[in-house]
Amino acid sequence: MINKLRLILFLAFLWNNSHAQQKSEIDSLKYALSNAKHDTTRVMIMTFLCAEYRYSYQDSALSYGEKAYALATKIKFIKGAIYALSFQSFAVLNSGDLPKALQISFEAAQLGKEYRLEGQTTPALNTIGNIYLLLGDYSRALRYFRMQKAVGVKLPEGTGYGFSFLSIADVLIEMHQLDSVQYNLKMANEILAKANVKTAQVLARYGDLETVQGNYALALDYYQKGLEINEPRTTANIQNALSKLYKKINQPDSAIAHAKKGLAVAELYSLKRTILESTKLLSELYEPIDAEESLRYYKLSMDTKEGLIGAGNMQAIQTMINQEEERQKEIEAAKMAYQTRLKQYGFFAGITMLLIISFILFRNNKLKQRANALLHKQKEEIQNTLTQLKATQTQLIQSEKMASLGELTAGIAHEIQNPLNFVNNFSEVNMELLSEMGEEIDKGNFGEVKSIAKDVIDNEEKINHHGKRADAIVKGMLQHSRTSSGTKEPTDINALCDEYLRLSYHGLRAKDKSFNAKFEKDFDSTIEKINVIPQDIGRVILNLINNAFYAVTEKRNGNLDGFEPTVSVSTKQRDDKVEITVKDNGNGISQKVLDKIFQPFFTTKPTGQGTGLGLSLSYDIVKAHGGDLKVETREGEGSMFIIHLAIN
Repeated sequence: MINKLRLILFLAFLWNNSHAQQKSEIDSLKYALSNAKHDTTRVMIMTFLCAEYRYSYQDSALSYGEKAYALATKIKFIKGAIYALSFQSFAVLNSGDLPKALQISFEAAQLGKEYRLEGQTTPALNTIGNIYLLLGDYSRALRYFRMQKAVGVKLPEGTGYGFSFLSIADVLIEMHQLDSVQYNLKMANEILAKANVKTAQVLARYGDLETVQGNYALALDYYQKGLEINEPRTTANIQNALSKLYKKINQPDSAIAHAKKGLAVAELYSLKRTILESTKLLSELYEPIDAEESLRYYKLSMDTKEGLIGAGNMQAIQTMINQEEERQKEIEAAKMAYQTRLKQYGFFAGITMLLIISFILFRNNKLKQRANALLHKQKEEIQNTLTQLKATQTQLIQSEKMASLGELTAGIAHEIQNPLNFVNNFSEVNMELLSEMGEEIDKGNFGEVKSIAKDVIDNEEKINHHGKRADAIVKGMLQHSRTSSGTKEPTDINALCDEYLRLSYHGLRAKDKSFNAKFEKDFDSTIEKINVIPQDIGRVILNLINNAFYAVTEKRNGNLDGFEPTVSVSTKQRDDKVEITVKDNGNGISQKVLDKIFQPFFTTKPTGQGTGLGLSLSYDIVKAHGGDLKVETREGEGSMFIIHLAIN
């Protein structure tokens, strides 16, 4: 009976890997679960149910996966626990919770390595690789897919080995290494065919390869054959691939139709990554023909992207990645230390006979060696600690920078739209004028030709002006996003303050349509350019302005009658210093927290709305410029942050 049950479970596992989500298979597993007498068997059946549901009903998949893991842990069935975590990671990934999927996968991989059951971790390694692929980190994605291949080959009865070649092909297509893609697809096809697994994923990848190579007819044939297999997740991906293909060959109606089909399937099965791709495609396709539809899909795309790889998720993912890499380093260090100890023991055994003759000399030498080893170890520990502190500092600064960049994005989009509208409008006018010029030339009316030519030149000057304006906005965004070079350069402080005030306001308006506040500017026109690192000082100004808008919004939400939220930014030259002031009429800062506001990780904002690093980093940046940052506040009336920078 037990052997027969194992055979049924094994066949269910193979069928699952071909993604045939058939009700009869699920019913068979549920029936087997209700009649299972041993807990280990129950763990494996619930794990396979988790696998069956992972592309269709994530809630059911997660439920069975969690129950399987809990039972496996209770009875100390390590192999079952690894399987449960591995397949559970698939379901969590499909639901769009990347941090949790990464956490579960790392836990499964760690258990597999600890108990030498790496073969059971192939789904977890695949999940980790797919997360890195989604984040665009191709080198790490390849590393984990190759790890999946290395451990999958040890299990001839499984199909994880075949699917690892497919995953590697995914990455190589993105990297345009087409010869290697061809080889990996051939291997995947042979291995899965040998295991009697028929999957649309192979056909879809061949279609992607032919599309990249420009063989659209062949690509279309592969995609159509893939759709006939009817795998929900792959069907959604193929529909998106067809949309891209028709977009390439300039058939927008077909492209839109297929993207909508892909979105419908993805939404039906809650496939967040595919929803992101579909909505992005539809936004791009509707842009030239229906701005309202394009905007609607763009918003859906942004909401989905925020849920997948928003600032909060990215910070959680980066933290887990750092922890995992540190753990791997510790394991490697422990392994090397163990090997070193083995070598030392062998050496000591070899000289045992000499100890009788030269005991005293050996003892002195040994004491010296221990002292040197201790000093060396202490030196390494200090060096490692210093390296970790520097790495942590860099990561924190980068994290805060990316958070502020996210807040800028919507404002930049608003700012850049105006010059782009001018460029588009004047370009259209010039086309009409040049057409008229041709008609006048044919008529021989050269006076009118000269007049039209002058209008064209005037319009070109306007196009050039607004193009440079858009270019300046984009360069400002890039300058804000890249790591500081540490080089000071002459900077117009008034222009810097004006730019970040507008970008902050429009960015907050884009995120929250109900947001509204009055802002005022008072810039000293006598201030000349001063030497600062513009992207660093820009981040300080942006942080203070964002905090000010947050403070007045918080007070407004208190429903105070007659309250008008106002933020003021001013500059003033005072002797050999420039003073920048950011003032708000919010609730002010209480005395009990005033002394802590410049401390790292201290924040009064709700959990998830602030890192607690903004003011700390701002303080450090201003100090590094030889200036100072201080605050004046009255509880219930507002706050004023003042920056002093030296004129050099």
